[in-house]
Amino acid sequence: MNFPENLKYTKDHEWIKVTSNDEALVGITEFAQGELGDIVFVEVETVGETINKEEVFGTIEAVKTVSDMFMPVSGEVLELNSEIESNPELINKDPYNGGWIVKIKMTNPAELNDLMDAATYTKHASH
Repeated sequence: MNFPENLKYTKDHEWIKVTSNDEALVGITEFAQGELGDIVFVEVETVGETINKEEVFGTIEAVKTVSDMFMPVSGEVLELNSEIESNPELINKDPYNGGWIVKIKMTNPAELNDLMDAATYTKHASH
């Protein structure tokens, strides 16, 4: 399993990568996409909304299940990755780069301190 060191992780298997002072990309981990199986659809109807930490920002549909996705930190959902609208399997192939799900503007970047680093998440995902 690959859990990049430059990301922060949630107990619900989302990752966040800070790209500027207050913007970040959010996606699901390699572990999560492996558990879900082949991803067929992503639904995010919260673009333009401000969502609190740990609230649902969208759903991800795989062949066998539908799962909620939770915000790692509070913020405004700025955009949905347009690539995954037509190619949701990108999340399976490249969950940390091409398969990012939303770009957000963090409203409380200090919440990043509550998230797991790669080493802690690796232990969490192996249980």
